[in-house]
Amino acid sequence: MTLLQDRQVRRFVWFLLLFAVMLLVAGLLLGAMYSRAAQNLYLDRSAEIASALLGQGVSETVVASAMQSDSVTPDGLHLLELLGMTERTSARLLPTLHAFQRTLGAAVFVGCAGLILVLFAGTLRFLILRRRVYECAAQTIRRYIDGDYSTRLPQHREGSLFQLFAAVEQLATILQAKEQNERQNKEFLKATMSDISHQLKTPLAAMMMYQEIVTDEPDNAAVVREFAAKMGVSLRRMETLIQMMLKIARLDAGSIRFERRSVVVAELTQSAVQDLLTRAQREGKTIRLDGEPAQQLVCDPAWTSEAVGNLVKNALDHTRYGGEVLISWARTPVLLQIKVEDDGCGIAPEDLHHIFKRFYRSERTLDTPGIGLGLPLSKSIIEGQGGLLSVQSEPGQGAAFTLSFPLTKS
Repeated sequence: MTLLQDRQVRRFVWFLLLFAVMLLVAGLLLGAMYSRAAQNLYLDRSAEIASALLGQGVSETVVASAMQSDSVTPDGLHLLELLGMTERTSARLLPTLHAFQRTLGAAVFVGCAGLILVLFAGTLRFLILRRRVYECAAQTIRRYIDGDYSTRLPQHREGSLFQLFAAVEQLATILQAKEQNERQNKEFLKATMSDISHQLKTPLAAMMMYQEIVTDEPDNAAVVREFAAKMGVSLRRMETLIQMMLKIARLDAGSIRFERRSVVVAELTQSAVQDLLTRAQREGKTIRLDGEPAQQLVCDPAWTSEAVGNLVKNALDHTRYGGEVLISWARTPVLLQIKVEDDGCGIAPEDLHHIFKRFYRSERTLDTPGIGLGLPLSKSIIEGQGGLLSVQSEPGQGAAFTLSFPLTKS
């Protein structure tokens, strides 16, 4: 029984069993005492009657015969009725019986009163200990309501009450996690808004300046075309920034559900670099794919393609004219890895631990294009699918980004 697992309840049950034993013993003692008292009363009364008869000159033989007789005659009942000794006669009018009842009543009263006091004291102690537990639990729960989770309900004991405390603790843990999550979401939203505001200041200021120049020289077609083109560049930068920030925000908020299915890795990587081939050709760079053509991967094709594309863009940004970007893939017993390598300037050791931070730009690459969101977005996409994105690089020897996906059991 789970009820008896509670130590306080178990002790109270043992107390009730002990009280029942005490009650049984008291009943037996009272019965023995009553039997002994009745015997003494019978003997004393018989002695009184015998003495009175002998005093009246009745022979001992007659007295002995009368004392041993167990028959009741109408004459005897009539005589007792004349003496006022019937079933309706009050015990107060029978001195010997009255004294016996008083003695027996006092003993019963004292015994019952003692047992009642023992039962009351034991029950009161149990209720006091129980109340202390309830007050402590109520105080802890009130702290939970106020957001203070520094104290804990007792859970080291067994019993239904402490099972309830354990359930309340689980609820408190869930509420605490939810509160922390909400706090983190608020901090994230605050940081995101601050980042967006900071990143939009530069292109907005530039566009305002371009607009003023165009307004001041509306008849100068060359100036209008030049600064209109610059405004277009700023608008595209703002569009890219806003889209990336929204994607990262959705990934962090968990509002994106990846639709995983089996895809051919060659097709996935080809789709990722399709829009970058023209840029690579224009910049005198090459993009090469290398891997088993039929190799497959279970992932979300659209999002994974975007992650690979961001890594290729980053490689093109840091690769010199005539350089090469290699996309290769291989399967191990537990992983499928896609690697994006370049032969560019590489990454300094002090920058390796920061490149996946949002808007992070190394002092050595401030002259290269980018807004510092491509790598964080790729990392969020890969990790959101249960994968891992890692990087290896040495200054002057290029960089290698590796996407590792655990193989699903067939």
